[in-house]
Amino acid sequence: MASTYALILAGGSGTRFWPLSRNTKPKQLLNLFGDETMLQQTISRLEGLVPKENIIILTNSLQEEAVREVASMLPAENIFAEPAKRDTAPAVALGIGLIAARDPDATMLVLPADQLIKDTEAYQSVMRDAIATAEKADGLVTIGIKPTWPCSSYGYIERGNRAIIQGLDVENYPAEVKRFREKPSTDLAETFLAQGGFCWNAGMFVWSLPTVILELSNHVPELAHFVSEIRRSKDVEATVKAQFPKLTPTSIDYGLMEKASRVLNIEATFDWDDVGSWLSVAKYLDTEGDNNQVNDPITEVDSENNIVFNNRKGSHIALLGVDDLIVVQTDDAVLIANRHQADAIKKLGAKLPEELL
Repeated sequence: MASTYALILAGGSGTRFWPLSRNTKPKQLLNLFGDETMLQQTISRLEGLVPKENIIILTNSLQEEAVREVASMLPAENIFAEPAKRDTAPAVALGIGLIAARDPDATMLVLPADQLIKDTEAYQSVMRDAIATAEKADGLVTIGIKPTWPCSSYGYIERGNRAIIQGLDVENYPAEVKRFREKPSTDLAETFLAQGGFCWNAGMFVWSLPTVILELSNHVPELAHFVSEIRRSKDVEATVKAQFPKLTPTSIDYGLMEKASRVLNIEATFDWDDVGSWLSVAKYLDTEGDNNQVNDPITEVDSENNIVFNNRKGSHIALLGVDDLIVVQTDDAVLIANRHQADAIKKLGAKLPEELL
């Protein structure tokens, strides 16, 4: 455990969850599922797997204060605000540099902060096997989710043969990755499911620092140089502030994973939901009347298939003769949307008053 680190990426926006989410408080900072925020849940899942002093969080300046409040159980110096938005590859490189400065031989997990996973025991079992794989193999390890429907909004990973790794004894054995597949059409996603051997790309990675730094050197030298600068720096904050905004924006999948010489995949045995819209949240809410999914009791007459999330204390929502709506109430705003346009809620951002963003 002493040489195992986790990098939690917690800088995403929450445009699909307006008005509950705002620029300073996106999905990972919301209490959508119980008393803990999704970021707190991500940290809690690592208990017994990664020491708290080895958990590093990357966020942005807008959300830094809220992240520090939520993650107060971590050392203050483990929370970093990126000085500019540069996508996931530069963010991950920043994390690699920060960890390499502490322990150049460490094993590192990269985890999103906004995924719902309830089965912690199965999650830790998979992650322990991924850590063991990363320590034994000269490859980058991905965690894949077995598809349950032909989703066209996820990237896919095509799994190949069972990997051959000397001395590896794990329950969740990895497969070689043939290739990464971009978000497909629904028809192509159906083909993936019918064919088998594909999993959803969950954006979770595990690797040893020597292996990932070598891959960066071979395929993304700009980021390898940035990592080296951080490791050598006597003032990391100043180095990051000066150099990070100059990095080329690109995703970790496109920038590194699709080009790496060897990528391995372990298929998750735990539950997983990326909670991409209010439709995803609705699956975990109570049901009232004719399939109205609610977080708080409502009054309804002749209304069905509605999603109601009331976050305003002391208020009550009543529905009369309406179907297929999303109704979300906060202290300063109310959303009323067609549930079939849940993914389009982010379009409101261009027209909303700035003080409501």
